[in-house]
Amino acid sequence: MSSSHPISRRRLLAGAGAATAFGLMRFAPEAAATAGPGSYTASWSSVDQHPPAPAWFQDAKFGIYYHWGVFSVPAFGNEWYPRNMYIGGSAENQHHIATYGDPSSWPYNNFIDGARDKAGNFVQFAPKLASQGGNWDPDAWAQLFKAAGARFAGPVAEHHDGFSMWNSASNPWNSVRHGPKLDLVAQHAQAIRGAGLKFMASLHHAYHFTGYYDHVPYQSDPTLRVLFGQQGTAAENQLWYDKLIEVVDGYQPDLIWQDFNLGQVQESDRLAFLAYYYNKAVAWNKDVVATYKDGFDNKGEVFDFERGGPSDLLTPYWLTDDSISSSSWCYTAGIGYYTTQALLHSLIDRTSKGGTMLLNIAPMADGTIPSGQQTILRGMGDWLGRFGEAVYGTRSWTSYGEGPTAMGGGSFSGPVAGVARDVRFTRTQDDKVLYATALGWQGATMTITTLNSNRFSISSLTSAQLLDNTAGSYIDLPAPTQDGSGLHLTMPSSNAPFSALAYTVKLTFSGQIPALGSPGGSTAWVKIANVTSGLALDSGGDVASGSNLKQWSYDGSGNLQWQLVDLGNGYYRIVNRTNGMVADSWGDSSNGAPARQSAWNGGNNQQWSLTSVGNNRYQIVNRGTGTALDGAGSTTSGATAVMWSPNSSTNNEWTVSGV
Repeated sequence: MSSSHPISRRRLLAGAGAATAFGLMRFAPEAAATAGPGSYTASWSSVDQHPPAPAWFQDAKFGIYYHWGVFSVPAFGNEWYPRNMYIGGSAENQHHIATYGDPSSWPYNNFIDGARDKAGNFVQFAPKLASQGGNWDPDAWAQLFKAAGARFAGPVAEHHDGFSMWNSASNPWNSVRHGPKLDLVAQHAQAIRGAGLKFMASLHHAYHFTGYYDHVPYQSDPTLRVLFGQQGTAAENQLWYDKLIEVVDGYQPDLIWQDFNLGQVQESDRLAFLAYYYNKAVAWNKDVVATYKDGFDNKGEVFDFERGGPSDLLTPYWLTDDSISSSSWCYTAGIGYYTTQALLHSLIDRTSKGGTMLLNIAPMADGTIPSGQQTILRGMGDWLGRFGEAVYGTRSWTSYGEGPTAMGGGSFSGPVAGVARDVRFTRTQDDKVLYATALGWQGATMTITTLNSNRFSISSLTSAQLLDNTAGSYIDLPAPTQDGSGLHLTMPSSNAPFSALAYTVKLTFSGQIPALGSPGGSTAWVKIANVTSGLALDSGGDVASGSNLKQWSYDGSGNLQWQLVDLGNGYYRIVNRTNGMVADSWGDSSNGAPARQSAWNGGNNQQWSLTSVGNNRYQIVNRGTGTALDGAGSTTSGATAVMWSPNSSTNNEWTVSGV
């Protein structure tokens, strides 16, 4: 790993001078930065100190971005049209030949500079501002995003196709020198910030030169080699970095989102970008976010799930990007959409699991946002405008919720609509209010099974209220009843008193929300002790993901305390109190393999069943491997806990007791 970046390779793009040279925008500093070092160097040890998810980001919950660019012009297939049109026999290739001509004579850059198709129509990515007689109104876009309930928004500043949507000094293929002859990112930034939203920019250009155009013949024109990523590894890595620095200096984004294949970019360039961005944020005196799918880590950056999310609570804080359409991220003729209900329920679900949702829309090439997309956005905004207190500024609780509908489970799991029995929890940051949002109207009685009398105390509950149809208004509910099957809330009527896509009950307590106990009535935190040795299961404290679980003489420390979180499928997540990681078999089914720990990802290797063998003794069996947690017969503190085929030995048995 490089600890510094070679200055000799860099154009000096820092500071106001660079921005002035590009003719780019300057923005006044926003809210003061609250945490992190005063400066960063281009090393993992340094950038890993950056707080990845500032409060504004965790409070925002919902953002909007948009795949809008040259690839929107053909409006066919999806946003990978620039790549696929060169792949012989593909649907895009056949469409391109029939509509425009063979790519060898009608290349992708014709969409940028303009050319006539076979029917004689002139085609070009050249949106015009509404103020100049066109259909693109960035201010109207920003107001739509605000009406949708988004708290941050911004463009795809460059997709895989290599066309920069800003006044780039390093890339000749940009929106000021070609096509619209406008600095599109500047227009977006001004409008979005003018609407009171945080500004983000997404860049997908790591794949531009690492595979996207691998079917394009080598170009003799050096300018076209820039467009098609054919300059060679050193020059392409330099260009990747330079583009990011231009966006940082010119537009001061609050969030920079990046797509996959960052791992293929030279590591020193990745580190140099992070250090540069974070140092600029210190100078601006504001908190920023950098996200990733690969190539960074969650110590200083935020991991992004594409079209999905975890099946359960996940720390540290995370992001998902999803699209309004299942078929394409950019506009295509005949594009279809998810329902407002599915998208809103997914937002509620992802918020309950400790994440933020970034929703993509797909404008037409001329700057028109189709009415169907506007309807969905306004529908989400309508619900958030009435009931957003259960979303904005909240944090996840001990349990994300309950119900029959499976949501999440990794990337590409997609948005899913829930049913009335699906309930999702959030809480206020002072930990005194618990929100329970049902994804439908349950009827005269709303039952929350998680909050049953065996697991949850309502002795300090001071009020139960249904969030009413107007923001900040409530319908007081009678004191709930509680038994072993759940918490039962008497609602105003069997039919919903107003129409909504989800209904929220606000539970207010005189102090902190009571701890949720483990199944069977034990307290929230438990000691898991081996029957043979009497030693307690131990995480070892603040350790790296993949570290072995150990056994230790119980001393009351958080390293030795665990929470059994019921996944609702017969399995549990076993969470350590000190580091928040979970017990993990690591997929190794061999006898004697070490038991390990890692951040929760919802995989079978992190799910465990508790099989009673009597006398409060359990075999703790891993779902992924079928092997059980085992003390290996060791009575020495610090000994590794292992995995072993379930057997009758007390090495294979554990007690679970409250602490």
